[in-house]
Amino acid sequence: MAVVKANGYGHGAVEVSRRAVANGADWLGVARFDEALALRREGLEAPILIFGHTPARLAEALIENRLTQTVYSVETATKLCRQARAVGKRLPVHLKIDTGMGRLGVLAEPFEETGAKPLEGVEAVADIARLDGLEVEGIYTHFASADHADKASAHRQLERFLAFVERLRAAGLVFDLVHAANSAALLGMPGSHLDMVRVGIAAYGLSPSPEVPVGEAGLEPVMQLKTRIVHLKRVPAGFAVSYGGTYRTAAPTTIATVAIGYGDGLSRRLSSRGHMLVRGTRVPIVGRVCMDLTMLDVGGLPESRVGDEAVVFGRQGDQAIAMDELSALAGTINYEIATSIAERVSRSHLG
Repeated sequence: MAVVKANGYGHGAVEVSRRAVANGADWLGVARFDEALALRREGLEAPILIFGHTPARLAEALIENRLTQTVYSVETATKLCRQARAVGKRLPVHLKIDTGMGRLGVLAEPFEETGAKPLEGVEAVADIARLDGLEVEGIYTHFASADHADKASAHRQLERFLAFVERLRAAGLVFDLVHAANSAALLGMPGSHLDMVRVGIAAYGLSPSPEVPVGEAGLEPVMQLKTRIVHLKRVPAGFAVSYGGTYRTAAPTTIATVAIGYGDGLSRRLSSRGHMLVRGTRVPIVGRVCMDLTMLDVGGLPESRVGDEAVVFGRQGDQAIAMDELSALAGTINYEIATSIAERVSRSHLG
C-alpha cells in the first residue's frame, strides 16, 4: 500500500498515486473521505483504504465510490452498517486493532482497571463481523515506536497483534488481509510484513526517523523546494530586518527578499536560524520569516541578481540542504516539513 494522505505527504497525492500504482502498489491509503474522493475523481481505480473517521451519513458515497473504510469500534461499525443496509448494499471495511498506540481501535488486550473481560476484544470483532451491512476484508494495527532504535515496544505490539489474530482465527474469524508494517517496520521489522505493508514516508525517499538506518533501501528524497529572489537592497550596519527588528546587520551587506514564507509552509521557527542555497552557496535566513516573504543575507555573493533561484531544501551545485536539517532546526520531524507545504505552492512532477 502506498500511503498518500495529506496530499501525498505534501508531494501531490494524485501524481504520487498514479506513479505508485504504475510501479506496483496494490492499494492506496488516505486519512479522510475527501482525500479518497479526490483520487477517484482523477481516475484512480486502485483499492483505497480510509484510515480515519468517516461519518455514517457518507456510507452510500463510500459504497458508490468503491472505498474501503476503517472501523474501530462496535458503535461506529453499527452506524455505518445501518446506513449501508438502508441502500441495500454492503460496505467493505478493515478493522483497526489498538495494540498500544492509544488512538483508534478495538483493544487487543484487556486491562484490569477498565473492567474488561478477557474475551471482550474478540467478542467486539465478532459482533462487527456479524453486521450484514459490512464486508470485513482486513484487519490491522499501527506501531507507536517502530521508528526507535530500541524496537522492544514495537515487537511487543506485534506479538499482541498476532496473538489477537490467532484468537480470532480460533473463534472462526479469518480475514483476507492482515497488516501492521509502516515505513519504519518495513525497513527494520521484517516479521511484521504479513500480507501487506503500508509505505508512507519511505515512499518519498525520507527516513522515518534518525534512528532508522536506511541501509540497503538507499532512500533518496524526491522533493526539492525552491523559490526566487524578488528584491535586493544594500543596507548599512545595524539595519533592522523584518518584524520586530529582532535581527540587525553586523556590517554593511545586501539583503535578498525571496518569495516564500510561513504561508507557504516555511516554518517561522527558522527565523534567523536556517539557511537557503543561492548560487551554490549557503546563505543565512535573517529576521523573522514572514507569511509570504523571507529575507537572506547575500552580502558574500555580490553577483546575486533578482530572479536567482533560492533552494529551501534540495540540491544546488555541490551543496545540499536536507529536509531533516530543517526539521532539526525547527524542533520537529521531516513529516511536518513535507506536509506543511501549502496548496498554493505549485508542484512540478519530473519524469
